[in-house]
Amino acid sequence: MSQSAPTAVAVLTHIVRSIVDQPDAVVVEETSNDDGKHRLDVRVGPGDLGRVIGRRGRTAASIRTVTRAAASKDGVELDIEFLD
Repeated sequence: MSQSAPTAVAVLTHIVRSIVDQPDAVVVEETSNDDGKHRLDVRVGPGDLGRVIGRRGRTAASIRTVTRAAASKDGVELDIEFLD
């Protein structure tokens, strides 16, 4: 499947890899559903999820804001999920 939001994926991958202890364990997968909404699933190494989410989810919220801004350049609307 080709990426419909390459800028958003690149930005998200770069930000998350900069935060975690194990940058090689970061995986970003893009999925889309029938109504045109795209989702980026982010998986990180063991013990790194807390770093990505941050206190009270502030880091995750900031990552979502920046990535959605990058997605607007790609012309898509997306959701971001941080998974175990």
